Amino acid sequence: MALYEALRQCTCHPTAEELFRMVQPTTRRLSRATVYNTLEALCKAGLARQLPTTNGCCRYDADTTEHLHVRFRDNCEIRDVPADLGRRLLDNLPAKVLADIEARMGIKIDGVNIQLLGVHRD
Repeated sequence: MALYEALRQCTCHPTAEELFRMVQPTTRRLSRATVYNTLEALCKAGLARQLPTTNGCCRYDADTTEHLHVRFRDNCEIRDVPADLGRRLLDNLPAKVLADIEARMGIKIDGVNIQLLGVHRD
């Protein structure tokens, strides 16, 4: 529960190691293996999602609603796009293009996952 609560309250999309360091002071007997196993279980249960990065580690998000992220190329940080702007982008995806993708590929699209890439401004 401590891991899930920390993840739910966190807006920084932590790695497993960052999450371990967040909860370790209050749960001294917690092992890294428990953190990884718990994150895997949370993702399988649909209570969290794994956000891959380009450096091989994953970040985690307890917000499983449809929303957009910006992933920064320079440090693999991930931030949520403000909900109103993300919704505007999702609402303006061309329905005809999505329908054409479904028809051509013989699939049903049941969700959209968009990740914007950015760099920090100096």
